[in-house]
Amino acid sequence: MSSIESKIAKHSFLMPLIFVTLLWLIAIVEHTLGLSFSFLGVYPRTVKGLPGILLMPFLHANYQHLFSNSIPLLVMGAGIIYFYRSLSYRVFIIIWIISGVCVWLGGRPSYHIGASGIVYGLATFLFLSGAIRRIPRLAAISLVVVFLYGGLIWGVLPIWPTISWEGHLFGGIAGIACAILYRDKGPQRRIYSWELEENLDDDFLEDSAFGENNDEEYYLSKNSNSSVEINNNYKKS
Repeated sequence: MSSIESKIAKHSFLMPLIFVTLLWLIAIVEHTLGLSFSFLGVYPRTVKGLPGILLMPFLHANYQHLFSNSIPLLVMGAGIIYFYRSLSYRVFIIIWIISGVCVWLGGRPSYHIGASGIVYGLATFLFLSGAIRRIPRLAAISLVVVFLYGGLIWGVLPIWPTISWEGHLFGGIAGIACAILYRDKGPQRRIYSWELEENLDDDFLEDSAFGENNDEEYYLSKNSNSSVEINNNYKKS
């Protein structure tokens, strides 16, 4: 690995690590002081719930809830920064904001907390974007996401009343939207010379099919009673 790639890899892991560390520091402060910041989460369709659009990912119900989000945030956060360097932070922020806004608009009347919406958004973005771009290494990331986090699909269903499935659902939708919106930006599939030659051959065949001395003239000469309109010119044999 070159020095540049090494620096990119370190940066890719550093930023998610800082984010997750901040989440743990907040949880430790809550536990140590016997506090709960859950009232800062999203409470749908209320003014008091608006700050939660930004604060929701920093708040978790307990250590188990936080741990379940920490590993995916580290893995997929590093993945999106490493493979989608020019898009990573933009996609991360869009997923964060859109999932929070949608929960505020369409969630149940309860406090919604946790970074699960971002986890689901990153998972759907990495999966769909890798499938769309048809780049081998990105397609491999898609398979890894399915293998490790395929069970996340159950989290978007209203099965467990104590879980904000709305946050999961809207986060996943935000990730899908980002994958489609930025499908032509970021890493693109390499086009090889043989593909270019194939396209040139196809264009040549298409152009020659309507040339001056083509089979259409031969057809007209053989059918004396026919009349055909070609390129707005009326010809009669």
